[in-house]
Amino acid sequence: MQPILRNLVAFCVAATAVCVPAVAQKAERSVPPEADVAPIAFLFDLTSGQVLFEREADRRFMPASITKVMTTFLAFEWMEEGKIVPAQSFTIKPEVWRAWNNVGSTMFLPHDARVTVDDLVHGVTTVSANDGAAALADGAAGSIEEWVAAMNSKASEIGMADSHFGTPNGWMDDGRTFVTARDLTTLATAMIRRHPTKYRHFIGQPAFTYNNITQPNHDPISGVVPGADGIKTGFTNQAGYGFLGSAERNGRRLVMVVAASPRARDRDRAARNLIEWGFGAFEQYRLFAPEAPVGVAEVQDGSAREVALVSPYGIYVDLPEGVVSAPRLAVQYEGPLRAPIRKGERVAMLTISAPGMQDHRIPLVARDAVAEAGLAGRILNGVLGWIS
Repeated sequence: MQPILRNLVAFCVAATAVCVPAVAQKAERSVPPEADVAPIAFLFDLTSGQVLFEREADRRFMPASITKVMTTFLAFEWMEEGKIVPAQSFTIKPEVWRAWNNVGSTMFLPHDARVTVDDLVHGVTTVSANDGAAALADGAAGSIEEWVAAMNSKASEIGMADSHFGTPNGWMDDGRTFVTARDLTTLATAMIRRHPTKYRHFIGQPAFTYNNITQPNHDPISGVVPGADGIKTGFTNQAGYGFLGSAERNGRRLVMVVAASPRARDRDRAARNLIEWGFGAFEQYRLFAPEAPVGVAEVQDGSAREVALVSPYGIYVDLPEGVVSAPRLAVQYEGPLRAPIRKGERVAMLTISAPGMQDHRIPLVARDAVAEAGLAGRILNGVLGWIS
């Protein structure tokens, strides 16, 4: 099987595409204002799949309470699988209560609390409850250790290649818990795309009330930056101040990470400036609608000789203001593909080369299922292949 590469160079790449205009001059790519107050910074356009800005994106750091995003995501996954349900209640074990009662941020669980999954997840996402994360982990998995093992398995599954978790809440653990900004963006992308309804229900709430105690969310962008809806702050003396956040405007969603800031106000300013800059410094164009064919791949020994390649999310490109020319698109796959092929199976990659931007790659999937051909079909395909 040899890689097959097909280039598409266009100002309008298909009938379903939006024309990308050329302009007289190419603008210099700008830099986010006051970016230096966040030693680690990463800005990703989830809609287009492009990295808009990065500094120390693969540097390991301690995430502190940003760890709770992994606990939240695992809870969402287990809800989807039916392992837990929001209305389900857990009784907090005495040893869990003693270990986490009034330790750092808390939702003030009583020693004999019987609390729902819904309340625990809201406590984790909104008021960063260390006790809530521990109670959720122990109740759902049977022990905190089993939950943490599931966190790491899930992180590996979604492609967090350089991260590890030692606790469900990010409390200091002598460096066993570490992440990178790039991996946190992978986590946020998986959570938002796989669980949009749960994301809206649990993430970005302004406050949370439990046991007659109301506490505010300290998210620095929600309610301040238009379209912002979370996700999670983090702080310890070892880690400094960090934030994983997201905002959506006009169907375009950005995800950002700032970390290792020395002061909360530095982190907050860096977060707001970075995401505002991302929305303001680039123009976005839709090249293909969701499920619109981007190209075709040859199929060997199948009921069809080719299959259309699509993106379920559509294909978009961000270009700096003042860009001079349109992007180049190249579809690549190991081919010909061998039948059978499942509908929605990832079979190819689209590389987009845009002026002033890093190249980025978008997975393409089979639009239709292709069954394995019978004997007569294989003979016919062989004859047609010989003729062509």
